[in-house]
Amino acid sequence: MAVFNYKERNNILLIILIVLGCCILYSLRFIAGSLLSTVIMYTIFRPVNVYLARKRLNRHFTAATIITSSLIIFVIPFYGLSLLVIDKITQFQKDPLTLRVITLKLDDFFGSKLHQPDMLQRAIGKASSYAADLFPSIIGGAADLLLGIVVMYFLLYFMFINYETFERQLLRYSPFREQNALKFAAELKYTTYSNILGQGLIAIVQGSLVSIGFFIFDLPDAIFWGVISVFLSFLPLIGAAFVFVPAGFIAIAGGDKTNGIGILVWGILLVSNIDNVIRFLIARQIGNIHPIITVIGVIIGIPTFGIMGLVLGPLLLSYFILTVKIYETSKLASDRLDKIRSSEEE
Repeated sequence: MAVFNYKERNNILLIILIVLGCCILYSLRFIAGSLLSTVIMYTIFRPVNVYLARKRLNRHFTAATIITSSLIIFVIPFYGLSLLVIDKITQFQKDPLTLRVITLKLDDFFGSKLHQPDMLQRAIGKASSYAADLFPSIIGGAADLLLGIVVMYFLLYFMFINYETFERQLLRYSPFREQNALKFAAELKYTTYSNILGQGLIAIVQGSLVSIGFFIFDLPDAIFWGVISVFLSFLPLIGAAFVFVPAGFIAIAGGDKTNGIGILVWGILLVSNIDNVIRFLIARQIGNIHPIITVIGVIIGIPTFGIMGLVLGPLLLSYFILTVKIYETSKLASDRLDKIRSSEEE
């Protein structure tokens, strides 16, 4: 006589699968950023891969070409800029006198104008400590970083060469109906494009304009502060203003009122407004992410993913909200179907 019936065996099997799945997810927590990056890269480069595959090009060659291109376009520039920032932070740490002189000038300026002595010294101290903890993590975790990139490209390679099978299996095991699953895929694409391509374009343009402004108004370290502006541009409201506003006050406090006022006007009129123009164009073409999602996403992402959290955090939160919306749509459709069946039975 059987101890368990058919339904009980299925329930036990389901519990075992859930437990094993949780164990696997827990074991993969160290490469969570790589898995999320894989989803992002696949979403961005999928149209290119599909187009080349339909041209009947060799799939292995196509996948290798796309991976090499993504490495050149995204990975190498991002970490090259990060290393530039790390190098400059190291210089500041080795030569604190320069930063101290600038801080004293600004404190004198703010102390006389706003009656807030030592205000900027405290702020710079906190900002320097935060930056020193954030960027060196890229070097400190070099082995983890290399492993993450290898895992990401390993997964991408096989996803690209077998994209039909991969997507067919996703549809098969999706918890949503096929129509909602396809809708989820489309929304995922728009969300990824808005965060990565849209916000990335804003960051590059704003960083470039800050560098140009520093060159025009003869302010030091134009390239460095442009790079810093690229990273800060991922933060709404604050953004590049966190660079050009202090730079203007530093120049004014040092007696260079013309260039100080010039960089402030340049930043307020051009750098800040170009942000709004690009966001408007992005919203018309591929949608836009609400600033609240970006802020909360950055707060979530940076402790988890380090500097990459500026990008991955908002995306992760956007994916979560998107999943909730699709779930609500699916639930409404299911409830409607149940009501129709109930009315038919009556």
